[in-house]
Amino acid sequence: MTEADISEIKTLLSTPKTVVIVPHKNPDGDAMGSTLALYHYLIKKNQHPTVIAPNDYPDFLKWLPGDDTVLKFENNEEACTAKVNEADLIFTLDFNALHRAGDDYGKVLEASSATKLMIDHHQQPDDYATFVYSDVSMSSTCEMVFNFIEMLGDTDLIDAQIATCLYTGIMTDTGSFRFPSTTSRTHQVVANLIDKGADHAQIHNNIYDTNSYSRLQLLGRAMKNMKVIPELRTAYITLSQEELDTFNFKKGDTEGFVNYGLSVSGVILAGIFIENEAEEIIKISLRSKGDFSVNEFARAHFNGGGHTNAAGGRSHAGLQETIDKFISILPEYKSQLSPK
Repeated sequence: MTEADISEIKTLLSTPKTVVIVPHKNPDGDAMGSTLALYHYLIKKNQHPTVIAPNDYPDFLKWLPGDDTVLKFENNEEACTAKVNEADLIFTLDFNALHRAGDDYGKVLEASSATKLMIDHHQQPDDYATFVYSDVSMSSTCEMVFNFIEMLGDTDLIDAQIATCLYTGIMTDTGSFRFPSTTSRTHQVVANLIDKGADHAQIHNNIYDTNSYSRLQLLGRAMKNMKVIPELRTAYITLSQEELDTFNFKKGDTEGFVNYGLSVSGVILAGIFIENEAEEIIKISLRSKGDFSVNEFARAHFNGGGHTNAAGGRSHAGLQETIDKFISILPEYKSQLSPK
């Protein structure tokens, strides 16, 4: 983002505007943390913001400050569409292609004449925003929102609510600060947020230490279902709709399951394949170590994308057919996956 961009944005925010803030579909900690942090910041700038999420998100994120103000497009398309149509500014956070907000919501956003601002750290952004802050080296969109506020000269406006939201997104998208995208700058930002009032111990507890008994049972089934292909340093997990139903699956219950596959000694590629009968898809999450790009893998084979070491995709085939396809593709990457 250039100095000229920042100057124009300062001018835009110098007078009250109607603002819509949008996370991606099935929003995670970084998506909700960044949108709610920006929401609280814009209120302090005398703006009129509304966060409109495409759909619902896990209960373990619903303690975030401002959660009770969030509208959900899937619950009331007419009212949310009206809000978008009235907006002067639209911020899209933690995604860089409008269809990532869902097909219907994406079309509403595309049709809007509002000035659009993108803040995102995923690869290969689409060209839809007037102002683009895109940096794939960043740990999280929340770290970028902190930088955005800093660029505008407003870090003094960061309070405990904003700090809590930003800390949550940075913590979740860095795997509690263990992923390679975590830099010394990330830790400097986090230290600043703690100084501003983020209670890091309580945030961690709210996100990770409030498991239901049924979720732990589901984790046990996922571990039982895990398969390892040692010669290709790959592990994968499957969960059928029947298994999800058996263990009373709720949105967010499978968060982080794929990382158990990646933790197996010698594994550098892990995936989880989750059946969703309602949407008639198999949801796929992929993780990797080193320079094996699951972003490229997901884009090439499973209508997805993301980061080099963390990506997602989907399949419209059945669960077993999707697994068979995944296994059949792996030999194409033998030189990258085989032990050296």
